[in-house]
Amino acid sequence: MNRRYRKTIIAGNWKMNKTPAEAKALIEEMKPLLSKTKWCEMVLCVPFTDIQAAVKAAKGSKIAIGAENMHFEKSGAFTGEISADMLKELGVKYVIIGHSERRQYFNETDEACGKKVQVALENGLRPILCVGESLTEREQDVTMEVIRKQIKIALQNVAVEDIKKVVIAYEPIWAIGTGKTATADQAQEVCAMIRHTIAEMYDEATAEAVRIQYGGSMNAGNAAELLSKPDIDGGLIGGAALKPDFGKIVNYNK
Repeated sequence: MNRRYRKTIIAGNWKMNKTPAEAKALIEEMKPLLSKTKWCEMVLCVPFTDIQAAVKAAKGSKIAIGAENMHFEKSGAFTGEISADMLKELGVKYVIIGHSERRQYFNETDEACGKKVQVALENGLRPILCVGESLTEREQDVTMEVIRKQIKIALQNVAVEDIKKVVIAYEPIWAIGTGKTATADQAQEVCAMIRHTIAEMYDEATAEAVRIQYGGSMNAGNAAELLSKPDIDGGLIGGAALKPDFGKIVNYNK
């Protein structure tokens, strides 16, 4: 399938930043910069406390609001957690699952990510499933094995009719928040392997329809080169999504 049939998706991950008032102000500042873009989907994944303000501020624009995490249970004794139906009722469209910081600091497993993906899909949310290797794993030349395992376990119960709704974000852990970026060729190599793995699990046509993002320090300076690669369909943006300059990434080809 030609790349043009996969709509590019640029998503911001605000992490633990911005109060509701700051979120509203930033989105209002971003909207004029993003208003004329037709070639990609734009998503801002914000902290739970910002969701209502962000949804309200983004109303009428082309910006979709996402969450940074969710629990796989519908309700119960899970202090501090948020369920999929809570997010859906607030107007959330996307949810990040398995970000490396969740895996590292909160011990999230591939199995837990798989449960979250399933529940997100069941509730009409689009999961952005993060996968990636550490610096040690890259230096030991096991990147491909690590990421294949993450994908196969997390997606093992996803039906063929649902996998096209999943966005996969390749985020080399060594390039997140460090200022280091995988070269465009390194990123393409891994994203191509991810697509090949999806083809093994499903079929070639299905794999060609799945969107794969790069998520390691993409910014306005390197977005064009990364997004020129045939298997990189967008970016999961961290620090650069906290500034109006986010619009420069979205409009990189203008």
